[in-house]
Amino acid sequence: MATITEAKVVVTSPGRNFVTLKLTTSDGVTGLGDATLNGRELAVASYLRDHLVPLLIGRDADRIEDMWQYLYKGAYWRRGPVTMTAIAAVDTALWDIKGKVAGMPVYDLLGGKAREGALVYGHASGATVGELLEDVARFQEAGYRAIRAQAAVPGVAGTYGVRKGAVYEPAAGALPEEQLWDTEKYLDFAPRYLARVREEFGFDFHLLHDVHHRLTPTEAGRLGARLEELRLFWMEDPSPAELQENFRQIRQATTTPIAVGEVFNSVWDCQQLITERLIDYIRCSVAHAGGITHLRRIFHLAELYQVRTGSHGATDLSPVSMSAAVHLDVTVPNFGIQEYMEHDPVTHEVFRPTYELRDGALHPSDAAGLGVELDEEAAARFPYDPRYLPVGRRSDGSVHDW
Repeated sequence: MATITEAKVVVTSPGRNFVTLKLTTSDGVTGLGDATLNGRELAVASYLRDHLVPLLIGRDADRIEDMWQYLYKGAYWRRGPVTMTAIAAVDTALWDIKGKVAGMPVYDLLGGKAREGALVYGHASGATVGELLEDVARFQEAGYRAIRAQAAVPGVAGTYGVRKGAVYEPAAGALPEEQLWDTEKYLDFAPRYLARVREEFGFDFHLLHDVHHRLTPTEAGRLGARLEELRLFWMEDPSPAELQENFRQIRQATTTPIAVGEVFNSVWDCQQLITERLIDYIRCSVAHAGGITHLRRIFHLAELYQVRTGSHGATDLSPVSMSAAVHLDVTVPNFGIQEYMEHDPVTHEVFRPTYELRDGALHPSDAAGLGVELDEEAAARFPYDPRYLPVGRRSDGSVHDW
């Protein structure tokens, strides 16, 4: 029986901030877990160092399910993004260890491949419609078969979804940037620029769009109805999901597919949405929804109701999470699509994944475990750098969902 002898929390910022948990067993096997929570990274790092690491030393590394239950139920104050991200890091690291001990990739431990690769979508954007169309063309030339399209709304200072450099990264600055938002201008403009994308490139690829929680159910229903003829793959996060019944109103107003869930942390956050089939895609991630063990529960529930997966995969997740997501993606029968944003090249000085992007899909390697290495010496060269997502404000100065 191999026990956990060391648990190290590594905070590093190669291109953006990441928190990584590295576990080592009495047999000398190591495993990695991603504990990154965008804009609240140090809260999870402290939770791990101060509360979970002391509980891990000496425990059996083979008993993944028992460890998950121990950390989840033992906390008493359950769920929430900080707790579930910390548990996810432990869980993912244990799956990595188990794969290495077995000499098998994690996808084989999960039952083997149900598909060769995971279809991904890229993020095309532009400060103008012309720039957006150029970016869509760039992704198509790179082999993407699914593309999310976002353009800055004229006359609105907020630039959510718009690439500012070679790599799209919305988090920036020691304090959150405050951006103006105007819902009516967005509702008028978004259908028109998405129609331009279809006019320019046709219907031979999947087109996606992210609303980013900004609309009321009535507004979201209006938007979805206008987008129906464009045959979107999905309309993402049309409304804040705190009140899951809101999505019944959206569902009744439009046949445009709905995706939601990147901010969810547990199966209870999305239980009603799934069981009442108020959504088409569930977007929970390995890092924020309790790891591989718990995310599988969510996906299995979704399968019963013909809801497909569409996991979050932005650059606020490290290559450790990305690899874990792909291992799970290729095994679940109700897989839909995987978000994929390329990390800054400097990120790969610290994290060395072995998954590959080919023909618009991510393919896990056959390396044992997750197939990701962490260079701790390189990580030490990139100290923590405070960064925050923007905060939205209406024209009257009140805070709006960003």
